[in-house]
Amino acid sequence: MEALLVVDAQNEFSPEGLRAVPNHASALETIRARVDRAREAHLPIAWMQHHNKPEESRAFVPGSWGAALSPGLALESGFGPEQLFVKEEFGAFTGTGLEVWLRSLGVSDLLSVGFFAHMCVSTSAREALVRGFGVSVDPDGTGARDLYDPIAGRQSADEVRRSALLHLTNMGVRLTRLHVMAE
Repeated sequence: MEALLVVDAQNEFSPEGLRAVPNHASALETIRARVDRAREAHLPIAWMQHHNKPEESRAFVPGSWGAALSPGLALESGFGPEQLFVKEEFGAFTGTGLEVWLRSLGVSDLLSVGFFAHMCVSTSAREALVRGFGVSVDPDGTGARDLYDPIAGRQSADEVRRSALLHLTNMGVRLTRLHVMAE
């Protein structure tokens, strides 16, 4: 059985947030469409919410606007099982109970969407792979930010996202797209 893993679809990644991603609106559209499709199929949805300790960063502070799930995204009953997991690390499986929940439901495959493709989505996908889950990522439901290092150079947000996804495909992650129709 497949489950949807929604990684850190939180306000902090919006244009007003402290970790804004350029493609936030379009990525959220895909994330919402993936949630709708999972609910229609009564598939499990695991919601990941990142929290930082206040001394670590001003971003993702528990109870803050930035740490809240993005508008229109929340657990709902009446479909498949949905569970919110809070994490303080990059990976969805580290210290969260996610694996126990997924295994209790008979989940063997994960479809992931969320933010940042190069950090939490990537780490979560790698953690899932080493635990024996099949992993897919919808690239349109992910986002990243520009990166710069004086030695390694510069990459645009889209280059960072594509590079992270390419690394994952080299490890066995499948990329899959859900084409969202414009209204």
